[in-house]
Amino acid sequence: MSAPVDEVLHAGGRGVIAAMAMTGMRTVTTDIGLVRKTPPRALFRDEARGLMRRVPRGYRRAATELGHWGIGAALGAGFAMLPDGVRRRPWAGPVYGLAVWAGFQATVAPGLGLVHTRRPKLSEQLALAGDHVLYGLVLSEGRAQPREGAS
Repeated sequence: MSAPVDEVLHAGGRGVIAAMAMTGMRTVTTDIGLVRKTPPRALFRDEARGLMRRVPRGYRRAATELGHWGIGAALGAGFAMLPDGVRRRPWAGPVYGLAVWAGFQATVAPGLGLVHTRRPKLSEQLALAGDHVLYGLVLSEGRAQPREGAS
């Protein structure tokens, strides 16, 4: 079962926009002290040494963000591959976002020793889960079927 190419591309674009929305939310959660270090920063710049070594210092923040958007696009395209009946449910996007977060937390983050998994704080975990719910909401964009007679 494969999704049409235009739907995969659309979902990839939505994934980029959703990752951008996450960036805005993370700016708030880091500035108010709920999140110590965002996973993209930890993944691309700090703890996963080597990924940004060849990127000039002045461009690392932009490169980190572009990497996050690329992951958002890829995961958005993955959302398009879900069965249509699942994707159109109002809960599908938020659950998908939480599943992405849980998968990252269970595999990638501990494998790389990212700080938020070594000393997890409940407030930080809730903030990170929340921005993944936001990702899913933006990604799914209310993809439920329009009701009959709705204009």
